[in-house]
Amino acid sequence: MSRVLLTQGQFPEALLRPTVNYIARCQLSSGAIPWFPEGKIDPWDHLESAMGLAIGGAFEEARAAFAWLAATQRADGSWPATFASDGTPTTPRAESNFVAYGATALYHYFLCAKDLPTVERFWPMVRRALAWVLALQSPEGDIAWARDEAGAICDDALVTGCASIFKSLECAEALATLVGDDPAPYGAARKRLGVALREHPERFDRTWESKARFSMDWFYPVLTGVLTPEAGKARLAARWHEFVEPGLGCRCVADQPWVTLAETCELTLALLATGQRQRAAELFSGLHDWRTADGAYWTGYQFVEKVLWPEEQPTWTAGAILLAADALTESTGAARLLTGAFQAPALDAPRFRSMPRVSKSPRTSKSPLS
Repeated sequence: MSRVLLTQGQFPEALLRPTVNYIARCQLSSGAIPWFPEGKIDPWDHLESAMGLAIGGAFEEARAAFAWLAATQRADGSWPATFASDGTPTTPRAESNFVAYGATALYHYFLCAKDLPTVERFWPMVRRALAWVLALQSPEGDIAWARDEAGAICDDALVTGCASIFKSLECAEALATLVGDDPAPYGAARKRLGVALREHPERFDRTWESKARFSMDWFYPVLTGVLTPEAGKARLAARWHEFVEPGLGCRCVADQPWVTLAETCELTLALLATGQRQRAAELFSGLHDWRTADGAYWTGYQFVEKVLWPEEQPTWTAGAILLAADALTESTGAARLLTGAFQAPALDAPRFRSMPRVSKSPRTSKSPLS
């Protein structure tokens, strides 16, 4: 396997500029970013892709992604969990971590672009979304995972989903401060959620089989800052051999011979959050054998049958690659946001960017590989 070992200050522009361009080509004229050409759209993965665009300096395209969210937000502040490629909702249920993630993506955009007017434009959308999310917080601090089609609360909580919301609430505090709003409700909710995640495991997976076999349940509390670096390092060490296939990457689930690129990128972020930079760089270094000629990346690899599976090149996998590369090289002002050790820079701090803007390729609904 070929290896690309990244270090601070050395973003691999030649390698990953096509990856930014791939996301931009998949983006629809509406601003929506489907999983792949003619694929489905969901709010969380749409936003992860938009964060990849921001890392690449494609700020116009990232703003279009936020505009699509604003145009499709429902009156209650939420979004359907999935849309068809034509923008028609296909899963009316709304999921709390999907709805909250706009805060993370908008603050990430600000740290990359230092564009306060865009924050001011879209903060009302994020504020409405967060009001919907916080209405699902229980007295014990956990946040219910969804409301169903009829609006009834789906009364159980997910470790991964709540850990993602924990980061979104941190970003909401920062955004509220930027626009002169009150950050206190987000900080208070985040504190209660953190207590639930750290001290009350009985609040999660109450009505279904435990999700502990999924690697995201293992590392998400680490990369989102729920745990201290020391506790996070111990958590990663405890199940490392269950989830990490040497020389390949991170399994999606412990009991399946399937490594996935997005999970490997997110584990890279978790390692950085615990100060394990060399290990993070080594884990990420082998993923580029699954890169296509146009900069896209395959979802994952089934290493017993030795096949790519599924045969898809998701935009959100491309986004995860860019987020991990940025965190390893610290190329943008947002590089430390997703490593659990983030400190906001002063508003007048210089932007740490050397990457040129994305090339203007026409958007298309057809596969660039066809």
